[in-house]
Amino acid sequence: MKLADSAIIREMDRRAVADYGIESIQLMENAGRGVAEAVLRVLAAFSSKRVSILAGKGNNGGDGYVAARRLKNAGADVTVFALSRVEELKGDALANAGEWALMGGQTVAILTPEDLEKSKPALKHSSIIVDAIFGTGLRSDVEGVAAVLIDFVNGLDKTVVAVDIPSGIDAGSGRILGRAIKASFTVTMAMPKVGLVLYPGRDYAGPFEIVDIGAPRGLIDDTDIKYNLITAEMLRGILKPRRPDTHKTTYGHLLVLAGSPGMTGAAYMTAMAAMRTGAGLVTAGVPESLHNIMEAKTIEVMTAALPETTDKALGPVSWPRIREIIKNKTALVMGPGVGNRKDIYLLIEKIASEIEVPLLIDADGLNALAEDASVLKTVSIPVVLTPHPGEMARLLKTTAGEVQADRIGAATRLATLTGATIVLKGAGTVIAGADGQVYINTTGNAGLATAGTGDILAGMIGSLLAQGYAPLEASIAGAHVHGLAGDAVKDATGETGMIATDLLPRIPLILNSFTRKTNG
Repeated sequence: MKLADSAIIREMDRRAVADYGIESIQLMENAGRGVAEAVLRVLAAFSSKRVSILAGKGNNGGDGYVAARRLKNAGADVTVFALSRVEELKGDALANAGEWALMGGQTVAILTPEDLEKSKPALKHSSIIVDAIFGTGLRSDVEGVAAVLIDFVNGLDKTVVAVDIPSGIDAGSGRILGRAIKASFTVTMAMPKVGLVLYPGRDYAGPFEIVDIGAPRGLIDDTDIKYNLITAEMLRGILKPRRPDTHKTTYGHLLVLAGSPGMTGAAYMTAMAAMRTGAGLVTAGVPESLHNIMEAKTIEVMTAALPETTDKALGPVSWPRIREIIKNKTALVMGPGVGNRKDIYLLIEKIASEIEVPLLIDADGLNALAEDASVLKTVSIPVVLTPHPGEMARLLKTTAGEVQADRIGAATRLATLTGATIVLKGAGTVIAGADGQVYINTTGNAGLATAGTGDILAGMIGSLLAQGYAPLEASIAGAHVHGLAGDAVKDATGETGMIATDLLPRIPLILNSFTRKTNG
């Protein structure tokens, strides 16, 4: 499913009018009708049918005036609280405000703090408040009476319906522009907005529903739109059922290079997640002094003892043995628990320049790359990088706060720098391909904020790479199923106390649910 920012919506509206001959006022009518229908469904549960609509001066406010008219016609007691003078309105918004006035609709201006004080009792006694103040075009922080009004509404225990996107949320990043409406749910037009699925906007928007405003499907599904929401339907198109006439080598052989003293668990979790995701064979390559520990921890996973540095870790000294055992492998995961040392950077250089299979770099491997991540741009193999915000900040030489403020921008910058597929982990995992396409995952929960869940994800994506899935496919499917596994654990036991290995038995159940549906 495609996602939009403000520029995409402007272009879609322009083309709907210019290329398809659709009247812009009809698009607004359809939008307002959709809002009214959603409000009426909720309003049915209230004894009082009092609805307050907060209308700004732009097209979002115009949608609000259409909704007001349709709600009034349906028997609701509607008041529009206008945050602009009539003379400030233009085009379709002005026309719909005029229609509202002609039908005797009640409008109360909120232009000053004094106006707001007078309006507070009416707002407090509303059953539903409709937020149509600012839409997707908002650029600057909310200030003045609008800011005070938003704070007041957020302090009320009311059902709040946002039109298109909660006022104050940046449509392209989910960032709060000063302050924002906290909606009970959002009615969004034509297609979801990026700001509805990335935090903190996602938290302010609540659930969202999409209104068909009559925009041509070709504009909504335009392949030039680079933002995508990962859906179950997308996974059913990626994941393949197993044929009966197959064997273990059909599903690849993953090599996991991981572990250092005190960090054998990272190697174990990565390798076991790869097995649970369907790899036919998995070998865990660990420093030779840890080999006996790994052999005792694993049953299905094979192990390989690798030459180690003086501090019992992997490094360039490990490369000759790695070069030997990589020959029959179909993908490689490098980095979980290997320690953050210059030796690891030198080993990654060797691996990336000489192996011929897909490579996933995670955890300490990413920290080692922070010296110069652009080295990956010169390699010919497919590469996937799976940083969390702190690792991403080191790779881009910025701060985690700046990464979180623009997760899409950070992921796309690193994809451009390295030529790799980037999986920026966190709430609303962002996957950026070297082709410029961006995918956002919304599965998962706060229980996944615990040690080892990143190792599980690395093993899952590495397993899919070993099975022959393309880097973008493996990353999309791995992130989505990883989140669903966390959601399944949450449903069973809750978020608090979730541990990474809780995910392991859930992974095959979820994967098989997709392939069974694929089979029909």
